[in-house]
Parts: sequence; structure tokens; C-alpha cells
Amino acid sequence: MIATHSLQSFASDNNAGVHPRIMQAMADANRADAIAYGDDPWTEALAACLGELLGPACRSFPVFLGTAANVLCLQAMTQPWEAVICAPSAHINRDECGAAEAIAGRKLLATVPNSQGHGKISPRDIIPLLGARGFVHQVQPRVVSITQSTELGACYSLTELRELASFCKERDLLLHMDGARLPNACAALGCSLKEMTADVGLDALTLGGTKNGMMFGEVVIVFREDLAAALPFLRKQGMQLVSKMRFLSAQLLALYGSDLWLENARHANAMASVLAERVARLPGLEFVHPVQTNALFVRAPRRALARLREEFFFYFWDDGTSDRPVARWMTSWSTTEEAVGCFVDRLQAALME
Repeated sequence: MIATHSLQSFASDNNAGVHPRIMQAMADANRADAIAYGDDPWTEALAACLGELLGPACRSFPVFLGTAANVLCLQAMTQPWEAVICAPSAHINRDECGAAEAIAGRKLLATVPNSQGHGKISPRDIIPLLGARGFVHQVQPRVVSITQSTELGACYSLTELRELASFCKERDLLLHMDGARLPNACAALGCSLKEMTADVGLDALTLGGTKNGMMFGEVVIVFREDLAAALPFLRKQGMQLVSKMRFLSAQLLALYGSDLWLENARHANAMASVLAERVARLPGLEFVHPVQTNALFVRAPRRALARLREEFFFYFWDDGTSDRPVARWMTSWSTTEEAVGCFVDRLQAALME
């Protein structure tokens, strides 16, 4: 028998299990044969569902992984001599092992770090990277990639997104959103998926599922026909054309074909709020980023964090060598208030030792 940890992980929403309704959707898709490679009723229904959610211009392409979804998006949006502008903390820049550059062959141009932006970038951050446009000896910026919510848990407002989209359009740039945690941002801001994406002027979107209750799977979404034309071939060449696509599409359909995506995200955000409220009462702790979604970044004494990690799994977000490192604590659709209470009790005890 495989041993499991008795206490819940606060390291990542990736560590959560699969939501029962999504597991049931996969079981339902397993009752009979279906045509492979996406020519099945679930994938067809998913395309219609996403079209209703995001508008008629939406074209969707399910894939296995978030990294692959980002790479395929950026590859479809650029030529080999073109580059992608992003925040230094962006997942494509920090946590995808150079996949955009190694697989798609697209150079990433990170903006100057802005600690006040909490992972967000603005037009003024992008302007310094546009000076070489037209100069044949340097790579040409073509895409701006943002993350919603950011890797530091912050949300772009709808106004900020519209300003970025307008800026990109004026300068012949395309705008891509890594939406691995887009449901959490929608839940935090009280807006729909369409208001957050198509309505603000996005050109392409990576829409997440794995972090919000799915077993595996994300979906590449584009809002321009010229981008959609290449994606079937890029997806196949990129080893992301799933043979038994129905099991991927059935999950996405269960999530986005109902309000489950929003229910899960609201719960994860609510548990983070409870955790933040209780942690704020403890001495010697400092929040280094605002708690807007389901992530907390807290500076705390090393000794206390080390003691806490003996019982709970979580990540250090900095190099972990200082006396007061930053820890990242994340909640998920399956986090319980009981688990939050236990975590805080253990943390309080560790601070008092």
C-alpha cells in the first residue's frame, strides 16, 4: 500500500486531488468507444461550450500540459526572429525550463523587475524593450505575455488589462495571457471569463484546469483566425494531440460547462483569506505580496518555518538562505478550514519554540 501524508499540503494547488465531478465525467466518457484525436462528442461539445463562454471568435485546442499550452500559443503568435516580452517572475521565464526557447525557439525578453507590481507588468515596463524594432541585428518584440493571476498571487484589474491590450494594438504587438489560475482571478474580481479575456482584447489565452480540480489538461484558446490556422499542426508536431482526447475534453467540459470552475476557485480563494486572517494575528510574520487569490507569500523566522515543514509541505520562494526567508503557502479547491486551523496552530507553536 502507498503511504499518504495525513496533513494537507500547502505547497501548491497542483498537489490537490481530482474533483469528484470531474472524475465522474472521465468515467462517463469511458463507457464506450469514441473516435480518437478529438473527433469525439466531448471535444465538439467543449468547443461549443467555450464559444458560449468566451465569444464566437474563440477557437480552442485541448492539450495535456500548461507548459505545452504556453509554448504552442507563443509559437503560433511569432516568427523565429521574434521575441516575447514578459515579467521576470512569469512562469514561462522562471518555471518552464526554457521550453519557449528550446522547443519553440522564441527568445524571452524579461522586463526590469518591479517589486511593487507583484508580478504584473505595465506599458511603461514594456517601452524600453521596443527600441530595437526594425534593427536587423536584434530580435524583434512581437508578443506581450502576462499571467492572470500572477505567480505572486496578484490580479490585473480589467482596466489594467484593457490598457495593456490597447497599448499592444497601437504598437502592433500581440497579447497573450497565461491563465493557469484565471478562475481564481475571476473569482477575486467578480467578473466572467469573457470579461477577463475576449472583452479586454486578448489575442490568445492559455486556460487552466489542472490547478482547479482536473487530473490533467489545459486548453489553448485564440481569438484570431490567423492564429488558429497553424495550431492543429503545431499541436501535433508538439506532441500534444491527445489520442484519447475525450478524457481530456470531458474534464474541461465538466469544469467549464457548469459553474464548477468558479465554485472551486472561490473556495480556494476563501481558504487563503481565512489563512491570511489567522496568520496576520501571529507575531514576527510579514506578508510580502497582497493576498488576492489563493497564494500567500510570508516572511518568517527560518527556525519556525523549518519546524513547520516537518509536518507540512510548502515551498521557500527566495533562496532560503536568510534568517527570515519567504515561504509560499497555497490553498486549493479541496483545502478545508480544519486543515487551515491545524496549519496555523502548528505555525503558532513553531514561532513560540
